[in-house]
Amino acid sequence: LRAPSLQKIMSRNYNLHEYQSIQVLNKYKVPTPISLVAVTPDEAVLQAQKLGIPEVVVKAQVLAGGRGKGHFVPSQFKGGVHVCPVDNVKEIASKMIGQTLVTKQTGAKGKPCDQVMIAEKVSLKKELYLAILLDRKFGGPVLVASPKGGMDIEEVAAKEPHEIHNIAINLHKGITPDVVEKAAAALSLEKGLLGSFEEILRNLYKSFAELDMIQLEINPLGITDDNRILVCDAKLNFDENASFRQKGIYSQRDLRQENQNEIESQKHGLSYIAMDGNIGCLVNGAGLAMATMDLIKLVGGNPANFLDVGGGAQEDQIVNALRILQTNDQVDGILINIFGGIMRCDIIAHGLVSAAHKIHLTKPIVARLCGTNWQEAKEIIRRSDIDAITEQDEEEAVKKIVGISKILNLSKEINVGVSFSQFKEE
Repeated sequence: LRAPSLQKIMSRNYNLHEYQSIQVLNKYKVPTPISLVAVTPDEAVLQAQKLGIPEVVVKAQVLAGGRGKGHFVPSQFKGGVHVCPVDNVKEIASKMIGQTLVTKQTGAKGKPCDQVMIAEKVSLKKELYLAILLDRKFGGPVLVASPKGGMDIEEVAAKEPHEIHNIAINLHKGITPDVVEKAAAALSLEKGLLGSFEEILRNLYKSFAELDMIQLEINPLGITDDNRILVCDAKLNFDENASFRQKGIYSQRDLRQENQNEIESQKHGLSYIAMDGNIGCLVNGAGLAMATMDLIKLVGGNPANFLDVGGGAQEDQIVNALRILQTNDQVDGILINIFGGIMRCDIIAHGLVSAAHKIHLTKPIVARLCGTNWQEAKEIIRRSDIDAITEQDEEEAVKKIVGISKILNLSKEINVGVSFSQFKEE
């Protein structure tokens, strides 16, 4: 499977909640079950009553997949998606709103559930999968279709890869009759549905192109008992680089659902992307940052983030970058890797010393400073009262911070405190 793997590429993009995604698609005349949003249990009841049907679907609005199999903390209520009679909506909603939903995608910390979507319950005879993604292999958008909808598409790709069909979309031609025909065949659609399917597909692609999406995922695309096609769940992912021309969409972001360190870094002009490791990285240049993370993995460590301070960072930006790493409980140690060109090493060193005093920098630091003014930088650190370990060789610096992180993990296991300092040169 090629295209769906794009979801895992490290990037700073943004999603909308399901109810917002449904609203966006409705504006493009894409048919969906009727749905309303509620922020309190009482409002959830009112919204359910508006639908005028005996049973509804209550869905936790959290930016993560796997909601149906997740659980809430601290209540331990299981499942972020429930079908229930209208009389039970208040009880179900009260167990979701104000809780934290933990799924396989959120990690153990989970994400806050501040609202629920009350949706029309529809009876489906068939559940399909459909997505439009940007893909480098195809040099543009690609349509991904599978008759195995309503389940984890990655699992389908692993167990039944022949059920995943990738169809390239020409940027200049868009959705052509040939694309429609191939997609319909991939989904095994009945002939009587081709007309409505073509209209839906064209409208989906129009929204994808006009709103600068990088991913539009429908799972499931449902066929109802009365032979209607409905988008029953939608995930829209937008290109943050186009936020300047998509202000209406961009303003709908739920910042409580996003990584707070990423939001903070944006305020200071830093390029930061959270990852799942324990070694904080502060690097200048995206290429060097990527290579640094690769090297950390190569020697047995795990990076906690991508952080590119760029070529023109000032001392206050370095301080703020280190503050973000210091306050991140996930980070055990910090690796600074600077190849000084435009970004002078002495500015990094001044920022490091300043941060140590301003924010009580306590995490062990290994600093590899090479290039413009590296001698001055090393002297600045040496004369200071901080215990940063300097290392000229990049690989050795990485080995040291990975070794430190392993020692810290071991010390936690045996409940023993440790400290680090550089061996004094003879």
